[in-house]
Amino acid sequence: MDGDYIIGGVFSIHIYMHTVKHNYTSIPEPLRCTGSVDGRELRFSRAMVFAIEEINNSTELLPGVRLGYRIHDSCAAVPVAVQAAFQLTNGVQPAFYTGETCSQSGTVTAVVGESGSTPSISTSRIIGPFDIPQVSHYATCACLSDKQQYPTFFRTIPSDRFQALALAKLVKHFGWTWIGAVHSDTDYGNNGMAAFLHAARKEGICVEYSEPLSFYRTHPRRRFQRVADVIRGSTSMVVVAFVAPGDMRMLLEELGRRPSPPRQWVGSEAWVTDPEMLRFSFCAGAIGVGIPQSVIPGLREFLLDLSPAKVHGSQVLTEFWESAFNCRLGRSAYGAEETVCDGTEDMQKLQSPYTDTSQLRITNMVYKAVYAIAHAMHNVMCPERNSAPQCDRFTKIEPTQVLGQLKRVNFSRNGYQVSFDANGDPLALYELVNWQRSESGSTEIVTVGYYDASLPAGQEFHMNRNLTWAQGGTQVPVSVCSESCPPGTRKVLQKGKPVCCYDCIPCPEGEISNTTDSPDCLPCPEEFWPNADRDLCLPKPIEFLSFHEALGIILATVSVGGACLAVVTATVFFRHRASAIVRANNSELSFLLLFSLALCFLCSLTFIGSPSDWSCMLRHTAFGITFVLCISCVLGKTIVVLMAFRATLPGSNVMKWFGPPQQRMTVASFTFIQALICTLWLVLNPPFPIKNLTTYKERIILECALGSAIGFWAVLGYIGLLAVLCFALAVLARKLPDNFNEAKLITFSMLIFCAVWITFIPAYVSSPGKFTVAVEIFAMLASSFALILCIFAQKCFIILFRPEKNTKKHLMSKNPSD
Repeated sequence: MDGDYIIGGVFSIHIYMHTVKHNYTSIPEPLRCTGSVDGRELRFSRAMVFAIEEINNSTELLPGVRLGYRIHDSCAAVPVAVQAAFQLTNGVQPAFYTGETCSQSGTVTAVVGESGSTPSISTSRIIGPFDIPQVSHYATCACLSDKQQYPTFFRTIPSDRFQALALAKLVKHFGWTWIGAVHSDTDYGNNGMAAFLHAARKEGICVEYSEPLSFYRTHPRRRFQRVADVIRGSTSMVVVAFVAPGDMRMLLEELGRRPSPPRQWVGSEAWVTDPEMLRFSFCAGAIGVGIPQSVIPGLREFLLDLSPAKVHGSQVLTEFWESAFNCRLGRSAYGAEETVCDGTEDMQKLQSPYTDTSQLRITNMVYKAVYAIAHAMHNVMCPERNSAPQCDRFTKIEPTQVLGQLKRVNFSRNGYQVSFDANGDPLALYELVNWQRSESGSTEIVTVGYYDASLPAGQEFHMNRNLTWAQGGTQVPVSVCSESCPPGTRKVLQKGKPVCCYDCIPCPEGEISNTTDSPDCLPCPEEFWPNADRDLCLPKPIEFLSFHEALGIILATVSVGGACLAVVTATVFFRHRASAIVRANNSELSFLLLFSLALCFLCSLTFIGSPSDWSCMLRHTAFGITFVLCISCVLGKTIVVLMAFRATLPGSNVMKWFGPPQQRMTVASFTFIQALICTLWLVLNPPFPIKNLTTYKERIILECALGSAIGFWAVLGYIGLLAVLCFALAVLARKLPDNFNEAKLITFSMLIFCAVWITFIPAYVSSPGKFTVAVEIFAMLASSFALILCIFAQKCFIILFRPEKNTKKHLMSKNPSD
C-alpha cells in the first residue's frame, strides 16, 4: 500500500524456500517461497497492516500523514531475506541513476521484521549501512544487541540473554541440577543455548548432553533418530529446548514414533507458546517462558474481515483462503476432489492459527514495533505548536532522523510500555507458562506466573498458580545426577564426570558438616566433638575419677575401710598396751606406724574427685610425706630389732645409742627430708589441674599435671630408697631368733611393698585417663594393706584369740610350739 512514507515488513509467511538445482548453463530462477502458508506469520503481517491503518486514522499520532507499507515474504530463508532487504532499500524502479548520489525514492523509512534471528542478522547487515532502522518483533538472538555490528537494529521482544538467564533460574528454582539440552543449529539456538549454558554453570547446573538440531525436510530421518535416541537413553529427567518451532515439531514427531521415558520439558518462548505444538500431548506438563499475553482492541475483527473479493488481489491471502477452506478461488477446479469457492465460506467459524487471538503474544510485538516507528517519525516531523502537533507530510525525512528518535521513544499503548535501552532492547518481562490438561482432555497453555528482570536478585520470579508436571504429576520431578549429600557427609566428585555427579563420604573423625551438599567437613573446636550423625559439634564429656561412679566408690570404700582397720588395730593395741606382745613390739613406733597407715589410706581420697589447684598440690605432697612417715616407722622398727639382738650379746650396750629419742629423731629426720623435697616442688613448679585433650579424642580428661616431673620422681624415688633400705635391713634380721617373727614379717611386708611400687611404674605410665589415678590409688592401698596386715595381723590375732601366748614367758621361750 502506498503512502507518504513507506514502512517495510519482512515475515516468514511460507514454510520454506523453493529449492533450485543450478546447472550453470542457464540463468537461475528467481528466488521464491513455497509450501503452505504459516497462519501465525500471516497474522503477524496482518497485524502490521492493522497498526498502520489504525495510525492513519489517528488524530494524535502523525495527523494528516498517511503511512504505506511494503511487506515481503522471506520464508525464513536467508537468501530470500537478503533479496527482500535489497528491494526495501533500493525499491523496484527500473531506472538507474548515474548522479553523484543514489536515488532513495523507493527507500523505506524503517523495516519491521524479520521473525527469525538469522534472517534478521542478514537483513540488518544489508540495510544497516544506509542507516535504515530495523525493529524486529521476534528475533531474540543476544548477538543482535551488539551495536558495533548492528547499529540500526531494535526489537520489541526481549533478548535471549534475559530468556537464557530466566530459564537457568527457573531450572535452579525447582532444584534440577542434571539436565539435557537441545537447540536449533541457528543463530537463535546456538547463541541462546550458549547464554543458557553460561548462566546454568553459574547456578551449579550440569548438562548431561547438548544436542544441536539441524533439521530440514530433505534431511534423512536418521538425523532425527540420533537426537531422539540420545534423549531416550539419558538419565536426566529434564530437557531444556532452545529450539525454533519447526525444528521442535520434527523432533517431537520422531519422539512420538515409539514410547520413551517421561521427560519434563523446559522450553524457550519460540515453541512453548506456539499453539500448534499442543498436539504433542506427551509433552503435557512442559514449562517455559513466554512473551506476556495482550489484548489489541479491534484486531480480531480486522483479521476476520476477509472475503473472496478482498483476498483476490493478494497472492498470499488467496493461498491462505484456498488452503483454509479447501476450495479454488476464481479458478476452475482441477479434479473431482476440488471445489470452487462460492462465497459461503465463513471466517468466523474457521479454526486456524491465523484467527486464534486468545493469546496474543508475538502479535503484540509486531503491533508495538509499528507504533515505535510511528512515534519516532512523529517526533521528527510533528513539532508541537500551541500544544498541538503540526505535521507536514511534505517534509522529507531521512531514515537517520528516524533512527535517532527511535533510541528515545518512550510511550504506552494499550497499557504496554514501549522503550529501548542503549542496545536497542526492551525491558525483559516474561510470563511463566505451563502446558496443562483441561477438563475436556485437551492441552492448553496456562500462565502460572511471571519473570521480571528489573526486580532485585531473588525476587524476579512470582508464581500465582499451581503447576502440573510430566505425565500429569503434581510433585516436582527430580532430576539430579546424585542425590544430595545429607549433613554429616561431604561431596567427592566422581572421576571423569561433571561436578553434579559425586559420592557422599562420611566426615572423618572429629569433623562435621551441617549443611546439605557440603564440599568439605569442618573440624570441631578443640573442646568439642561431633555427634553420632557428625552434623553438630557437642561439648566433649569431661571425665575424672568421681565419687559417684562405681570405681570411685569402691576405691573410696576400701580407703576408708583401711583407715578404720588402722584405727581398730590402734585401739586393740591401746587397750592391751600393758600386754607382753605390745610392750615387746615398741609400742611408740607401732602407734606412730598405725597413725601413718591411717593417713596413707585416707590420702588416697584426695586423688578422687575433680582436680583443683589445691587438690593437685595436696594429693602428691600428702602421699609423699605420709608414705615416708610410714616407711620411716617400719625402718625404725627394723633397726630396733637389729639393735635388740645386738644388745643381748655379752658386753654390748648398743641400745643406749638407739633408744626412743634416737628412734623419734630418725623418723622425724627421714620425714623432714621428704617434706623439704615437697616444699621445693610446690614452690618451684607445683602440680596443677589440666584438661587432657590428647589421650582420648572424644572426651576431656581432667587430671593433675606434675608440674615438675623431677619433683614427682624425687618424691617417689626417696620413698623407694627408704623402702629398699628397710627391705635390706629386714632381710639381714630375718633369721634372728624371735617367737613373733618380727623381722620376717617386716621382710615380707616390704617385699610386697616394693613389688607393688615396682609394678606401679609401667602401669602408671601406660594407663589412660582416669585409670592413671586409679592405678596410683590401688598401689597406695595395696602397699598400705601389705604393711598393716603383715606387721599387725598376727599380733592382733594373738591378742584377741590366743591370749595364752601373750605372755613374757612365751615370748622368752625357745620352743614356741609348746
